[in-house]
Amino acid sequence: MTRSNVTAVGGGTSVPRIPWHRSLLVRLLLTSVAIAVLSVSATAWLAVQLTTRAIQEERGQVLSDDSDILRRLSGYAATHAEWDGVATTVRALSRTLDRRVALTTSGGRLIADSAAPGTALPVRASATVDPLRTDTYTEPGAQLAGIDPRAVGPFRLSPVEREKVSKLAQRRAECAERFGKGGATREMPSGRTVVVADDDPGSVLAQCTDATGDAPMPTERRALAALAQLMTDCLPNDWKQLVQADPEMRELFGSDIVPGMSGRAIGNGDPQVQNCIDTARRTQLDPYVAPSAILYLGDRDQQPSGLDLSSVNKTKIIGVSGLVLAVTITLTALVAVRLVRPLRALTAAARQPSELHARVAVTTKDETGFLAAAFNDLTARRERTEAQRKAMVSDIAHELRTPLTNIRGWLEVTRDGLLDPDPDLIASLHDEALQLQHIIDDLRDLAAGDAGTLRLHREPLATDELIGQVATAHRSRAEAAGVQLRADAEPGLWIDADPVRMRQVLGNLVSNALRHTPARGTVTLSARQTANEAVLTVRDTGDGIAPEDLPHLFDRFWRAEKSRSRRTGGSGLGLSIVRQFVEAHDGTVTVDSTPGSGTAFTVRLPRVPEPEGPTG
Repeated sequence: MTRSNVTAVGGGTSVPRIPWHRSLLVRLLLTSVAIAVLSVSATAWLAVQLTTRAIQEERGQVLSDDSDILRRLSGYAATHAEWDGVATTVRALSRTLDRRVALTTSGGRLIADSAAPGTALPVRASATVDPLRTDTYTEPGAQLAGIDPRAVGPFRLSPVEREKVSKLAQRRAECAERFGKGGATREMPSGRTVVVADDDPGSVLAQCTDATGDAPMPTERRALAALAQLMTDCLPNDWKQLVQADPEMRELFGSDIVPGMSGRAIGNGDPQVQNCIDTARRTQLDPYVAPSAILYLGDRDQQPSGLDLSSVNKTKIIGVSGLVLAVTITLTALVAVRLVRPLRALTAAARQPSELHARVAVTTKDETGFLAAAFNDLTARRERTEAQRKAMVSDIAHELRTPLTNIRGWLEVTRDGLLDPDPDLIASLHDEALQLQHIIDDLRDLAAGDAGTLRLHREPLATDELIGQVATAHRSRAEAAGVQLRADAEPGLWIDADPVRMRQVLGNLVSNALRHTPARGTVTLSARQTANEAVLTVRDTGDGIAPEDLPHLFDRFWRAEKSRSRRTGGSGLGLSIVRQFVEAHDGTVTVDSTPGSGTAFTVRLPRVPEPEGPTG
């Protein structure tokens, strides 16, 4: 991998950097954010929708109820001269509409209240109940300005007059029915029955009305005469003459005063006349209606109204909440399954018997994918380590068995008297014992390195002296083998190392080079410096090493030629010890070899400044 994709951890194995969009942490965060946004958005939308609708419904219902209360109380005032019996109506309205209803006079005296005695009135009044001077409501949804039509006062017909007018109206309705316009009768607040025809009622009803069918009743004539007397002082002269010429005032008032009579609109648009007529009518009706009162409306029993969601809104809340919960569970389940699947595969592989070396498939490129790859790599290394362990046990048994077999054989022959213990026999047994000791010492060094108990006694060490000591120690062996041993070291190059261990490192490399260098060959020890390192090299002119053997060169008990190993006396542990000791000194060892041209082992160690004063 490239450096941008790898991060070193504690100087050990590099951990791949995961792209942010594939990171498990980012995916979990995004999933959580998505679920949170969905839940909050759905909840907020539902709350706004239902709350707004509930408020609108409640506000509309309250307005409708308040209008109905005002309409019914205005009707009571229009048909009663006093408020004495209104308490029953107030309590009935409160129970029916679940509202507190209270009436007071304009001076503040309590007339009626649906609440318990002593309960404070609402802070603000809701309306003024006055059928003569305020807008009144004659029926739900209908608003009329001025005087409440239910305030009829002296215009109320007697029972006999009502029956007579009703019969006349019934004949007119039957006439309208014959014309195919349909006809219906309706009794007005004064007791007069009028006919309502479909389509064009004016022309049809005119044809169906006789000379007396639309005439005022005696009660209405007396009331009109009294009204005319009240208007005498405020009407203009031309209007006074009109009233005198038309005592029944048909042309002046028409159906606005006596329903069912034809005529012009009141005042014909003249403000002075309109004001005069309104004043006269209020004066005439005032003795017949209750005095104006102040209406207070509030919550029944002083309880806050609050929101009472309908069953439809409750169903919506439950439905949307269930949908959000289902989506949340689905998203979480999908993410959880994707995350848990590779972890379950890793768990199953880890539970397999160790000898199977189970591996898992790498299907993703996130944390779990890299974990699976690391698990497979660990399994591969464990498999290689197990194979090396088995090979090492086999090699140790082989290496120990050969000298022990020789020693045992020679001792048994000598014990049986078949051979005298002469000096040559003793020397042979001594060589075999040295071989055993050499193998045991090497294994002890490797075990100490593996256990982390390898002790180093570091001190400033001059590389030219180290090279000279190693060359001197192996020169006699090189001469015996017919190999030329050379030493070439730059002066003034120092390292911080254990002298004994470093002599063992170079000694193993030189011994290995001498074993594989034919007569008249050359083995060269050299030491040179770079900016920060001391580079020690052991180069020979032997047969070289095949490229496929180079990766295994530092493995324990590994040999390129098994048959030659016993002849050359190697244990197969020397190069493993070299790598162990060099790495303990924070260095590296590499090999470069070309078949037929020789091999070069290079040891790189940190260099240090030349010490001041004597050393050792």
